[in-house]
Amino acid sequence: MLKVLQKIFKSNTILKTGFNLNIPYRRSSGRVCFVSDDLQTIKIKIPLTYKNKNYIGTMFGGSMFAATDPIYMMQLITILGNNYVVWDKAGSIQFKRPVTKTVFANFIITNEFLKQIENDINKYNEKDYCLKVNLTDKDGVTYAEVERVIYIASKFYYKNKKH
Repeated sequence: MLKVLQKIFKSNTILKTGFNLNIPYRRSSGRVCFVSDDLQTIKIKIPLTYKNKNYIGTMFGGSMFAATDPIYMMQLITILGNNYVVWDKAGSIQFKRPVTKTVFANFIITNEFLKQIENDINKYNEKDYCLKVNLTDKDGVTYAEVERVIYIASKFYYKNKKH
């Protein structure tokens, strides 16, 4: 099915629409607002609504964490292609201040980082990468810092690895 969609739509349109229609992702209250043509930049927003307000009227931390959860992994799976295995291995969130408004996050994968992955995997076959993203308001004030540990390996190495 994906092959058929790729003949009709650009990869960035498929990725954005896929996230926004995915029921578990929708339940986080996060929405993908932008995906660049090269898939290296994804922007999300998490509006404060009755669906994610906690007892004291601020945003539930689980919504913030869940809305950021799959982005780096899906971004890298799509960019790197079929020769790699990509897993979201761990995550953490540091809250800086209560969220009382819409917050945003920009997930950016640079060309330099992609080259580093290629070099590392050629040399070590597998590696963990720590990627960070901040949740900010429209003025750039940081409300939370999210860290994701992403495991990447060559598919050949991973298939033959003793687990």
